[in-house]
Amino acid sequence: MTVDYRAQTVLLTGATSGIGAAFARALAARGSNLVLVARRAERLASMADELRRTHDVRVESIPADLARPAAATGLHRAVADLGLRVTSLINNAAVGSFAPVLDADPGHLAIEIAVDAAAPVELTAAFLPEITSAGGGFIINVTGVSAYFPSPRMAVYSATKAFMLSFTESLWTELRGSGIRVFAVSPGATDTAFASGMGPEAAVLTAGKLRRPEDVVATALRHLESRNPGPSVIDGRSNQFGVAMTRILSRRQAASMMARILDPSRLQR
Repeated sequence: MTVDYRAQTVLLTGATSGIGAAFARALAARGSNLVLVARRAERLASMADELRRTHDVRVESIPADLARPAAATGLHRAVADLGLRVTSLINNAAVGSFAPVLDADPGHLAIEIAVDAAAPVELTAAFLPEITSAGGGFIINVTGVSAYFPSPRMAVYSATKAFMLSFTESLWTELRGSGIRVFAVSPGATDTAFASGMGPEAAVLTAGKLRRPEDVVATALRHLESRNPGPSVIDGRSNQFGVAMTRILSRRQAASMMARILDPSRLQR
């Protein structure tokens, strides 16, 4: 399926590092205009400047904290004030934590739910009318392989990814025939700073071979450009195999297996 990237104005959250930065560079190289969203204004402005210098596209940056109430409404208003109409959306921003729920900060768990689940839904609802009106665009939600199985020590993060996978697959069904391509891309362990921000015990998440952010984006764009893209795609063969294996296990077996995999003490053995 042909994607007219040059006709797109893409709103991208979590745009300054990791998978978000890789998406920004790949789309700018294809001629898409971008609205970049992230918390840190200086890094956001630097990314926008880089893309403007390198590619002949319009790049706007809007600093925003997606954990705040009504963040989506504020972003929608800010985009309108710039005189732009968003034609595509990538919900990439994410917050995680690595600890048993018993030891977790309830306030931080609320932030995870706000950024990883509530904000993407609200942004989708806010921008969907103009995306469908423009036609030919796309909505990509970055979830994760943890959407497919329970993840002890990452219980809330995993649950938000499962929520977003279900939401995306339902939206895909609702928008079939509209010309809008909708899907979730699910990375596994990826070489970003995400895990390091969750504390030393989260090193267990990056103990194996890591995919690159550019690999994840390549998977997503190949899926986007395919003839009949489905509602979800898993990045990397090893991740696809891992998800397939958990599907033959009972929920009890899957939870027990993930508890062993995510046990930080296994790195010390």
